[in-house]
Amino acid sequence: MNLDKQNEPLSKPHVVVVGGGYAGVMAANRLTKRDDVAITLVNPRDHFVERIRLHQLAAGSSEAVVAYADVLSDRVRLVVDTVGSIDAESRTVALGSGQEMAYDYLVYAVGSAGTTQVAGAAEHAFGVSTYEEATRLKVALDAVSADAPVVVVGGGPTGIEVSSELAEAGRNVALICGERLGPWLHEKGRAVAERDLRRLGVGIIEGARVTEVLAGRVRLDNGRELPSEVTIWTAGFATPDLARTSGLTTDELGRLITDETLTSVDDDRIIATGDAAAPSGMAYRMSCQAANQLGPLAAETVLARLAGANPEPVSIGFVGQCISIGRGLGLVNLARRDDSAIAARIRGVPAAKVKELVCRSTVWALGMEARRPGSAFGFKDRSRAGRVRATAVTPLVSEPSR
Repeated sequence: MNLDKQNEPLSKPHVVVVGGGYAGVMAANRLTKRDDVAITLVNPRDHFVERIRLHQLAAGSSEAVVAYADVLSDRVRLVVDTVGSIDAESRTVALGSGQEMAYDYLVYAVGSAGTTQVAGAAEHAFGVSTYEEATRLKVALDAVSADAPVVVVGGGPTGIEVSSELAEAGRNVALICGERLGPWLHEKGRAVAERDLRRLGVGIIEGARVTEVLAGRVRLDNGRELPSEVTIWTAGFATPDLARTSGLTTDELGRLITDETLTSVDDDRIIATGDAAAPSGMAYRMSCQAANQLGPLAAETVLARLAGANPEPVSIGFVGQCISIGRGLGLVNLARRDDSAIAARIRGVPAAKVKELVCRSTVWALGMEARRPGSAFGFKDRSRAGRVRATAVTPLVSEPSR
């Protein structure tokens, strides 16, 4: 893997991948199927972040990072930088360092991050959707006493994992869920999650939303106020605004609108993938489960166009949702291929072991694709499995790469 050699001359067709998360790494690795393609991955960090372990980073049980040498092909040039804008007309990207980088094709894989919608949240709450946010949260938690009140806002997978991780470590945690805990879960899976959270000491508050975050407390829409030395915001996710500010067509959450081959509706040299893609104005659930399938498919679209062929429509499927409940327990709620939850589930210690296996196998799959491009595969369902219209996504339902 070559690091920061963006000034080397490139005689081959050049594909720039913006974003080095699950989808971006998968796309970059898949592109190495062709020897006559130069691939550059632009990412603001020099290490791969295991986003599905960021709740562990915040609690101090994992570093949540992997060396790119372990997951990225040696044929991919890694440039540690940010992308400030995309000029589709000139086929260049402006880097944060002040340089420009030309491309023949661009894979847009910027992922997603937390977003706040209420007064005071940006000033007084901590996120956990990026490495930097999780690191700041860990510092904040370490600075308060173990019995200090902690409020987690958002009852989706991230909220469940963060609150349970902290409660298991002895923290005094309240989880504010909005209408209900785990809105995606089947009612039987939800009952398991609620039972295990309460056993760990998590105070679950349903049927209420936060209307304001203040220093030392949060205010709910029912007028109640809760003390909170550390408020953690996990409700609501959106993609960076790079595409929108570059003049490309996006949905309301900032995802690039594409056709069914993940190609931008504005430019057939720009392909989106992972959390940043909204095929036909619709989108899959933000998750590494989707990203690991969409990443290679975005690369296949590029490879088809380079070969002068028509790319195929994307098709992926889901198998369920794995949620850790502290280090010792978990919940695996199985799903139909279209991402609708069913009653079948694994719980307790076996589910915790499955979740850990999933986390490890996700990194393993990235490395396998680096060594053997073409090894990753998805479902062959031609329906719009697991797709929701952007206007139907709500803050407490949309979740990050879980």
